[in-house]
Amino acid sequence: MSKPNDRSRPVEALKRPEAAEARRLRAAELLAQGRSQAEVAELVGVSRESVRRWQRRLAQGGVAALRRRPAAGRPPKLSDAQTAEVEQALLAGAQANGFATDLWTLDRVVQVVQRLTGVRLSRASSWRLLHQRLGWTVQRPERKARERDEEAIARWVAHEWPRIKKGPA
Repeated sequence: MSKPNDRSRPVEALKRPEAAEARRLRAAELLAQGRSQAEVAELVGVSRESVRRWQRRLAQGGVAALRRRPAAGRPPKLSDAQTAEVEQALLAGAQANGFATDLWTLDRVVQVVQRLTGVRLSRASSWRLLHQRLGWTVQRPERKARERDEEAIARWVAHEWPRIKKGPA
């Protein structure tokens, strides 16, 4: 039977680059104090191999080698200024942007982005813009019957429901 890994952390904790950088810098401080790799690994909460790797990087490039590097990959198609402009248009509502209803769809977002910035995004890219860059989440409209009669519902709740519902047990 294997023993549980006491170093396991929630996935979110591992995703935060600032926390990882802080761990590396704390390890550098402890190594500078003359602590052993095993002791540093235990105090920082990482494997000894990670501490070895960090110590090698520290020896080669100093503390700067342990700092975060800019994210790799293709830069975003929209600048921060363009993203802010698109967000303001989206906050104004779909009807304010010339659509018949006030419901946003990815296709509508694509159209607004293209009209405002001249950049053509795919539906997937428009989803990433909304979800990752703007922090928006899916909001589905509440379903209501078109024939719904609010007065009849209020009357039923006030008169019929008390008659039907059970009394205290």
